[in-house]
Amino acid sequence: MSTAIKSAEDSHMKLVCRAHSNRELGDSEGRCSLSFVARALKEFTHCYPSSIMDPSELRKAIERFRILIIGRANAGKTTILQRVCKTQENPEIYNSAGEKIDPAVLMASRERGMHDIENEMVFRNNPGFVFHDSRGFEAGGQFEFDKAKAFIASRSKERSLSDRIHVIWYCIPMDEDSRSFTEAEVKFFSQCDTGSIPVIVLFTKFDALYDDEFAELISKGVSRKDAEALAPQHAKEAFANGPQLKLLYNHKGNQRPPKCHICLPDMDKDGAECGPLIERTAEILNDDTLKQLFVSTQRTTLELCMRYAVEISLVLHLDSTQAILSRKFGKSNSQIIEDLGKWFPRTTVRL
Repeated sequence: MSTAIKSAEDSHMKLVCRAHSNRELGDSEGRCSLSFVARALKEFTHCYPSSIMDPSELRKAIERFRILIIGRANAGKTTILQRVCKTQENPEIYNSAGEKIDPAVLMASRERGMHDIENEMVFRNNPGFVFHDSRGFEAGGQFEFDKAKAFIASRSKERSLSDRIHVIWYCIPMDEDSRSFTEAEVKFFSQCDTGSIPVIVLFTKFDALYDDEFAELISKGVSRKDAEALAPQHAKEAFANGPQLKLLYNHKGNQRPPKCHICLPDMDKDGAECGPLIERTAEILNDDTLKQLFVSTQRTTLELCMRYAVEISLVLHLDSTQAILSRKFGKSNSQIIEDLGKWFPRTTVRL
């Protein structure tokens, strides 16, 4: 249940207590007058997330969900974004003025070591997402770090919600050459103030750890078939107790740890999906407007749309106070269906 819903329920209880403690609001038996109930309903519904908006209004207000993805070279960032947008095509790149950049010009700039974090990456398959790419800080040392830090600070304070960065995905590859944290990661989580922007660490290429566990199991006499089946779970358990997470969530050394982390194996394989990444991102978004925008923009899992439609929109309609007043004032089921449909902007329902 969201914080907004919990807050609404608390407010509801306070209103009920006021009704029972103040006889002027009702009759001699303490029953609420219709005028009080009407005022209570107005105050009660105001406590619920009014941000559950019509999809067209939501798109006008915020336009697109904006993500900053950070990571070293070859961390698998592009592959992850392709999985998120369910495409194999490369993104189109736009500058801060909204002008499309020619891929040849962009490649030439990269070869000269030039990179602009302000550029926007958009996949035609899902233009509802816009991505900003910050290459690994090791590429440019302090200069790249300062540039990313300034960008985050600036975007976290934008007056328009549409122009802010809504979430940061920080990619750390777990293949053979990059398993330990670099100075770049330590610097980011100890010095970079992300403000209210939530950060998720993505341990990419996590399947590289399976080989180590497979070899360890084989050395213990486990058959190859069983070792292949057991290696993924052994890798997860070893990683959960390993040095990376201890360092990541060490509040003494890391003053700004991430909201959470996720391990992403086999993203380069055909049919790979990033459902867990989508689900965790939705979970950490505290703003219900952004949550609705993200959930309704992603096309990875329909189940996620259904879950939040029930947890947020349907819970509101099933509240006992509203249910009683809905019958009294003739609120139809079509309104419930309409509110649930706001989580499914690409689906048409005939009433």
